[in-house]
Amino acid sequence: MADNESGKPQSGELFGVPYNFEQPSIGRMLSAYWQPDEGMLVEKPFGVGYTLNLANWRSWVVGLVVVGLLWQESQKDQETEDEGEEPVEVIVDDD
Repeated sequence: MADNESGKPQSGELFGVPYNFEQPSIGRMLSAYWQPDEGMLVEKPFGVGYTLNLANWRSWVVGLVVVGLLWQESQKDQETEDEGEEPVEVIVDDD
């Protein structure tokens, strides 16, 4: 654990969730997101929690599923916008 001037730890674990508020470097960021010997989730290089390990094929599957779901949602929103623009026919009966 690294301590800052006030003596508070800048990285560690709280209730089983990792945190790291040390100033990130490019090298630390790259090595955090690419860990071939680790699982799908790895500790974030900055912030709280976990992130995807881009060296694991499962992370790419998750990413593709997310992109597919977002694309599907945008298509559904586009269809509902198109349906809302149809003209309405009004029939008036003058008996």
